[in-house]
Amino acid sequence: MAYADVNGINLYYEIHGEGRPLVLLHGGLGSGEMFGPILDLFAANHQVILPDLQGHGRTADIDRPIEIPAMGDDIAALITHLGLENPDVVGFSLGGGVALQVAIRHPQKVRRAVVASAGIRRSATYPEMLEQQGQVTGAAAEFMKETPMYELYQRVAPRPEDFPRLLDKIGESMAKDFDFTEEVRGLQVPTLIMAADADMCPPSHFVEVFGLLDGGLRDGGWMGEGRPKGGHALAILPGLTHYNLVDSPLFASTSLAFIDQA
Repeated sequence: MAYADVNGINLYYEIHGEGRPLVLLHGGLGSGEMFGPILDLFAANHQVILPDLQGHGRTADIDRPIEIPAMGDDIAALITHLGLENPDVVGFSLGGGVALQVAIRHPQKVRRAVVASAGIRRSATYPEMLEQQGQVTGAAAEFMKETPMYELYQRVAPRPEDFPRLLDKIGESMAKDFDFTEEVRGLQVPTLIMAADADMCPPSHFVEVFGLLDGGLRDGGWMGEGRPKGGHALAILPGLTHYNLVDSPLFASTSLAFIDQA
């Protein structure tokens, strides 16, 4: 357990296991603890670096909006700070978006990336989910006191009283339009696009993202010669949702199968 002063933020991180380094990034309103049920699967053969993102878990917020590209820069700075040589980066939900930004903005620092349950356009999210996201504000803090997210924050945050501020910032972030289509089209880091079959965006969106990466456009061929030229892949995990994918051994085994294949 340690802190790194990087990119203007005092970023909390833990290191588990030994082997080729792997940075594991949690979802919104969570922390690295959310990987508890499956962390041992990742750490069995890898050195797992487990940060808490800006304003989450044990990382205190700073005077900066919560924006996924900036958090991608935080993780790239952490990779440099720790002297990691081309680690793999695996992220879920908010962390999936951050993993994608690390791969887009700092391709020289990443070997492979897994982007799970993270749409690349705001409009890809189901309308009813966008409506719910619009209700995330500091005023909702009182109603969240019985939730695991609130319990975690109160237990580990440097300033537990900042929970309403985190909700305000997350709500503001989710309200902003975004579209990373062109950035994804130029992605140079081999990337696995992953989602649950009942995720926050329809499976067709993740198939579309795979298409931007030269995937799903032709037969793969006997020797794999027709697979995407950049080494990208797609996985839609069965029987899961946005809310339990991260607890599933399938998330770990599918991620590891991709990053360990080369």
